[in-house]
Amino acid sequence: MSTAIEDRVKIVLAKVLDNGTTADEIGPEADLVEQYGLDSLQTITFLLAIEDEFDLELDYPQLQLDDLRSVRQFSGFVARLADEAP
Repeated sequence: MSTAIEDRVKIVLAKVLDNGTTADEIGPEADLVEQYGLDSLQTITFLLAIEDEFDLELDYPQLQLDDLRSVRQFSGFVARLADEAP
């Protein structure tokens, strides 16, 4: 998986968190809920922002809670969708 995707996911996450956390401070294994306190509204905002950032439609039925456990796992989910995009 491309670290460019991971970096873009971190940038989007930092904007959604809006708490002074920078993309550089977000680790690839950071738990989005436990470590950064992503709540349900922020999660929706994050997912919509990811769709805009990558110009794709997330496959919500295939999205599992585990996919949101870390930046790296979620980046892998996005990378798979980006590879499948026309």
